Amino acid sequence: MNLVDSCGWLEFFADGPNADFFAEPLAEVSNLLVPTICVLEVFKRILAQRGEGPALQAAAAMGQGKVEPLEETLALEAARLGVQYKLPLADSVILATAQAHKATIWTQDADFEGLPSVKFIQRKS
Repeated sequence: MNLVDSCGWLEFFADGPNADFFAEPLAEVSNLLVPTICVLEVFKRILAQRGEGPALQAAAAMGQGKVEPLEETLALEAARLGVQYKLPLADSVILATAQAHKATIWTQDADFEGLPSVKFIQRKS
């Protein structure tokens, strides 16, 4: 399984400098895990920047993967991992979701750099 972090989705949708890095895991929809926290973050950012239509289109694209809700046991594990790795809340949920499904995280978020099962690329300006 692959899990593309929110910043990866945003990079891909904006056709940013690292979009090609995220294209590979996003193309494998049957192998794509999407935490609901990523849907929230991506929808919110696109809604604020481009409006509701593009935000709904992004959410629909994300919904083609296996959308994983934040259940209580996952939330508790996310809290543990957040403390262990000193991660922000959303990153903790993403890491816990990935670990629960043995998924690889694809990201350009430096908070994940060096963590196990992470494919990291440096953010380009």
